[in-house]
Amino acid sequence: MSKKYLVPPHGNFDYSALSTAPEGSVDDKKSLKKQLKKEIALIAELQHQLYAEDKHSILLVFQAMDAAGKDSTIRSVLTGVNPAGFQVFSFKQPSKEELDHDFLWRTHCKMPERGRIGVFNRSYYEEVLVIKVHLEYLAGQHIEIPEGGADDFWDDRYESINNAEKHLVKNGTTVLKFFLNVSKEEQKQRFLSRIEEKDKNWKFSHSDLGERALWDEYQQAYNDLLNETSTDTAPWFAIPADNKPYMRLQVAKIVRKTLEDMQPEYPTVSQKNLDRLVEAEQSLNAE
Repeated sequence: MSKKYLVPPHGNFDYSALSTAPEGSVDDKKSLKKQLKKEIALIAELQHQLYAEDKHSILLVFQAMDAAGKDSTIRSVLTGVNPAGFQVFSFKQPSKEELDHDFLWRTHCKMPERGRIGVFNRSYYEEVLVIKVHLEYLAGQHIEIPEGGADDFWDDRYESINNAEKHLVKNGTTVLKFFLNVSKEEQKQRFLSRIEEKDKNWKFSHSDLGERALWDEYQQAYNDLLNETSTDTAPWFAIPADNKPYMRLQVAKIVRKTLEDMQPEYPTVSQKNLDRLVEAEQSLNAE
């Protein structure tokens, strides 16, 4: 697995040192797109083998501030992958039914089947991000944090998440988590672009400004999340998101390298079935 942008496990991560832009010189947009195209071709072939083998799966989790590029990154990296071999789920405001279950229920129902790549556009991590910033949302879950017990409450949620991911890994699902780290200034420019360009108007919601006003609170929540839930079994990757083509390429490289390390193979056909193939070929040619 690639070590670049890997968040060290066990709470050893310095969030303040995190960069939103790539360090050093970066290839131009055209070159980055060309490299991405090559990665996508490799991912598509490896995913085909993963699907045929039908033994393991991958879960890709994407979390970020608004306008960081989650949707476009998912679309770009999975372009060319057989649609039968991956599933994308976007988790927004929970339904009443979802609120009546434990906080992991709605995502647990959407975990990838063997042979597939599952993609979560936002995820169960909203429960320690949005909910942590908006404690009033807990009322919908009929939960009250005991006075003076907030730290224990969040620690319990981090523990539940870590245990759930450990369970997935033990049962054949590789978990990769991507934090697309956009700067506040870049988010501002992307919001303005959504307002000024007619074909992007639909992307902007006035509530985005309300969430932007809570930038510092969200940054603290991400700091806690990355330090508490990047583990050896289910690591986080903090990818600079101010340069979208660069960001997409880094995600693609990590996915491709992970698939290579899994070494998926096409199923071996038994001699009996090989003999039947020969018989079928002879029968067809004799028509």
